[in-house]
Amino acid sequence: MASRQVLVSSAACAATAARHALTTHIGPAMRAYATHARASPTISSTRNHKVVVVGGGSAGLAISHQLLRQGQFSPDDIAIVDPAEWHHYQPGWTLVGGGLKDKASLRRPLASLIDAKLRFYNTSLASFSPDSNSVTLGNGETLAYDQLVVAPGIKVDFGSIKGLSAALDDPAAPVSSIYGYETCDKSDRNVKALTSGAALFTQPAGVIKCAGAPQKIMWLALDHWRKAGLYTPANPGSSPISIAFATGLPTMFGVPKYNAVLEMLRQNRGVEGLFGHDLVEVNGDKATFTANGEKLVRRFDLLHATPKMGPHPFVKTSLLANEAGYVDVDDATLRHKKWSNVWSAGDASSLPTSKTAAAITAQAPVLVGNLLKAMEGKDQEIVAGYDGYTSCPLLTGQNKVLLAEFKYGGVPKETFGGMMLGLDLQRTPRIAFYYLKKDLFPWVYYKFMVKGHWGGPNGWIR
Repeated sequence: MASRQVLVSSAACAATAARHALTTHIGPAMRAYATHARASPTISSTRNHKVVVVGGGSAGLAISHQLLRQGQFSPDDIAIVDPAEWHHYQPGWTLVGGGLKDKASLRRPLASLIDAKLRFYNTSLASFSPDSNSVTLGNGETLAYDQLVVAPGIKVDFGSIKGLSAALDDPAAPVSSIYGYETCDKSDRNVKALTSGAALFTQPAGVIKCAGAPQKIMWLALDHWRKAGLYTPANPGSSPISIAFATGLPTMFGVPKYNAVLEMLRQNRGVEGLFGHDLVEVNGDKATFTANGEKLVRRFDLLHATPKMGPHPFVKTSLLANEAGYVDVDDATLRHKKWSNVWSAGDASSLPTSKTAAAITAQAPVLVGNLLKAMEGKDQEIVAGYDGYTSCPLLTGQNKVLLAEFKYGGVPKETFGGMMLGLDLQRTPRIAFYYLKKDLFPWVYYKFMVKGHWGGPNGWIR
């Protein structure tokens, strides 16, 4: 990333820590989308707010608090709408699945994260009425707004794969997924319980949160089995466990630079690649895929499944959505293409970039700045400031991370690229990046990002 750009909810301190680490080591209730302690009473006449933010996840909290920090809003001017009780640091679920974190340490009561000056509606969103500048809540109440921010994330649809939900709920079934709070720790239990047989890891075709996560958990599992003497990367045929990665995509990763590294790792570690394989059903120890228009069945002794994902129905069926069901905003300004007082960021937006917390750190300051300009009637000063920056810290083992950072078009935009002695530091998995992923990023996330103190590429927000 140019100059000071930093990744996945990192901060200036992250860059300093990474530089130090590199100098030392360079050799060897899931969020159903997401309001404040002062929750509103049920049913009343229309309530008016200057800004209504739909969603209390990473994007909604960061944007709401960044707006509040500008000092232009009075108490209750900004409202957050979200039905969730808990807010989760979802990037950490991969670490839970790898036995590196306790899942309870990665969540907080949502209300505890929302500033008292923000109005919190702890209920669902029923519908949008952009022509009348209002939204209807699930309890029937109406909120009128001057500006609307739509950031409810996307739906993780376990029902999209036949039989998956039942298998996940069965404690005896060797089926897990790191894409849910209730199931992420089952991944670790299943990996440690497997001593022989076929291990199968899947990734669907289509949009998902953090496109690298389905293989991150595979690399962590492989590392565990290697250390336990159950898998020999140099001679997988002689190992008690076999490993296959079945993805609906044609490659390991969508960005050519990082795909080359990951494909080399796959081949060197003896992992079977099943490309263009989309999981459609789980039945006992059988996984059914569609591939080239045909149905193929694979037997497994361990299955890690990634379900399909997509926009929430109340977004998909609204006037705000594009044909794919995402909030239809300009790629660079984050402003809606039809309604000039509607904005979107994060997973629910139509922005053509990977859906990660890192992307939100770059999106939020652009959205906040442009929204404030619009409120002041300074449309001519609205900037096309978002270039698609996102990041995916790809765990390739229990102590290594390939730090992938890129912008629109899959073009690398790296924090540490060429930083030392002309070396391409982000072409190789490194232990320094592992400690950023495991320890620093979760702390920075709750300490700074969701409180509106971190603007990603723009640095600190006071």
